Amino acid sequence: MTDADATTGSRQPSGPHLERINPTELSPPTGFSHAVTATGSRLVFLAGQTALDSGGAVVGDTLPEQFEQALANLLEALSASGGTPSDLARVTVYTTDVPAYRAHARELGAIWRRRARRDYPAMAVIGVVRLWDEQAMVELDGIAALP
Repeated sequence: MTDADATTGSRQPSGPHLERINPTELSPPTGFSHAVTATGSRLVFLAGQTALDSGGAVVGDTLPEQFEQALANLLEALSASGGTPSDLARVTVYTTDVPAYRAHARELGAIWRRRARRDYPAMAVIGVVRLWDEQAMVELDGIAALP
């Protein structure tokens, strides 16, 4: 651990343009980073993605199924913009059922790691009454910094 690490906690570079910072003074993060610094030549603002298939229908009967499709959609938009999951600096998750999100946290984490690996962005989970598509249980949006 460097002197900087001792005062600010864990610093994990994810390439030349993102650094994930997790101060030891805060509770250990699980599936997210407390802060992410981004120095890139291009920011990508990713619109909210639900579990819509290419035909515009919500797919998945469970929160994990919908989370996986929404994440796949977010990552597809990121890829089309020239980015990869490790370029994500911030993701916000909106859910209509926070208790279900917490109950499925391990499964959702496994889905995240399989699709986006372990370069966790700064994240927040926000409970909402409903989403644009009534059948949708979860929506993800994000910000990526491309080198």
